[in-house]
Amino acid sequence: MLKITECPRDAMQGIHDFIPTELKAKYINLLLNVGFDTIDFGSFVSPKAIPQLQDTAAVLSKLDLGTPTKLLAIIANYRGAEDAAAHEEISFLGFPFSVSETFQKRNTNKTIAEAFEDVKKIQALCSQKKKNLLVYISMGFGNPYNDPWSADIVNEWVGKLYAEGIRYFNLSDTVGVAKATDITGLFTNLIPAYPDIEFGAHLHSRPDRQDEKIGAAYDAGCRKFDAAMHGFGGCPMAEDELVGNVSTEGLIFYLKMKGEQLTIHKEYFKEAADLARQIFGDYM
Repeated sequence: MLKITECPRDAMQGIHDFIPTELKAKYINLLLNVGFDTIDFGSFVSPKAIPQLQDTAAVLSKLDLGTPTKLLAIIANYRGAEDAAAHEEISFLGFPFSVSETFQKRNTNKTIAEAFEDVKKIQALCSQKKKNLLVYISMGFGNPYNDPWSADIVNEWVGKLYAEGIRYFNLSDTVGVAKATDITGLFTNLIPAYPDIEFGAHLHSRPDRQDEKIGAAYDAGCRKFDAAMHGFGGCPMAEDELVGNVSTEGLIFYLKMKGEQLTIHKEYFKEAADLARQIFGDYM
């Protein structure tokens, strides 16, 4: 079954001017009615690290959760996981686990080895609190730091994390460097090797390459994709304003061309798309 995760959190996190809590909630409430499988709606991390998302708990309290769409929150350590897991409304906790030592330190102030120990503890907490832990394999297709990268390294870490009970993974093209051949190779090898894992694609891309990347993942068997309205967001460290998230409208168009039957509420989608342009136009 094909699943789309809409990522307003990723779209908003790098915006300097603070988006009012009421406006965030209004936008996410529209997204909740579109028909997405999951909304990556916020994060429980240090306000110093991501000031824009310091009001995640307040936003959550204003959401109308009468739809089947699930909520995902990003966490970067055990304390954040405890905060997120305290909210019954949240189904998924997302942890960015990088196969780049440099990026893991920049992103979570931990080494890869230390992050792995965190994941073990967070997975135990999720089991206790009946949450699902989604691990993002960030820098999953390479990195700009000249840290070692290969498909074998990614495969090795997926295996180690699988052994700890992780069953949800997103392979992440964090700074938009993925080649279609690498996307194809990883998904083609990993999906049949771990039939009880749900693998997703969290791709950042220049607009002219997004269909190529989506297609490489789709043709390799991936049926779960992250996206953001109009392709806003992406990693600030990309240092390229054109490297944002895969755009939701582009993803949907591509999937329909592939014959996928998507349940998307057109009116709510249009309202959300219009409000996204207003938000990101006013606060960028």
